Amino acid sequence: MHQKSLENYLNSQKELINKHLELYLSELVSSCELEGLKGKGIQEPAKILFDSMKYSVIGGGKRLRPILALAGTEFVNGDIKNTIPTACAIELIHTQSLIHDDLPCIDNDDFRRGQPSNHKVFGEPMALLAGDALLAYAFHLITTKTPKEVSPRIILKVMEEISGSNGFIGICIGQAADIQYTAHQNLNEDILQYIHINKTGALIKSAIKTGVLLGNGTKKQLSVLTAYASYIGLAFQIIDDILDVTGQKSKIGKSIGKDKHLCKATYPAIYGIEESKRKAETYIDMAINLLKNFGKEADILRALAKYIINRQL
Repeated sequence: MHQKSLENYLNSQKELINKHLELYLSELVSSCELEGLKGKGIQEPAKILFDSMKYSVIGGGKRLRPILALAGTEFVNGDIKNTIPTACAIELIHTQSLIHDDLPCIDNDDFRRGQPSNHKVFGEPMALLAGDALLAYAFHLITTKTPKEVSPRIILKVMEEISGSNGFIGICIGQAADIQYTAHQNLNEDILQYIHINKTGALIKSAIKTGVLLGNGTKKQLSVLTAYASYIGLAFQIIDDILDVTGQKSKIGKSIGKDKHLCKATYPAIYGIEESKRKAETYIDMAINLLKNFGKEADILRALAKYIINRQL
């Protein structure tokens, strides 16, 4: 796939996701009937909480994870309308993880997606609650907005997959390990992989897997794309760690040099920039190689893998 074609694809899918995120958020505030809360002392805090949620969801982002969900459905020739609610739910969960990650008790980051972090605008308590509310609303979207033609069995599998990736075995354990280990310790690649696979890779893998599930993909297709997602998830976080050293704040939208300041266990901290690049490229090559027995239906997945390795390098 040519670079221009990929850009057009990313832009059109991002526009589709953003359109539905706006719709779902507007429906949320409408369902709360804020106008009906006048005089009851509830309207103002409800509005502040909603504004905090919307601030981080609508305030930028490449929408890579929901796009990967749609790509998983397209790969198995499914209907993406069945996947859009789940894709948006994944973006809400991702946004929740960013809000909480930026809090002073975790990474204490002042900027995200090119603007002040949620807690710098709304305060730490409201940022915490906004993240909680987004996580809850994500599962509400899946259960209420997925088209009726999708079987309840598939929806249950999707819920199981996403709840798992965001829980103890997933983002939470990845973040716990990220906090526990530092670059000063005698780390090996197994520990680094464990942190990256869970902290970042788990939700990327869930995005693609749920896309395949909602597209009624085969067990073989699901197996191949699960492995593909594991490799690109690792590469994505390695590149993210490299950009924390070499990137520009104006381009990546967040503070630079935080990993070194916090003594984070990252590939660049342990292996250096060049070796980290080589490892990321190896994982991308492995991901693309998994698609060798597929035809044009895998072109977008190949292009997305290359996009991950080439972003801002």
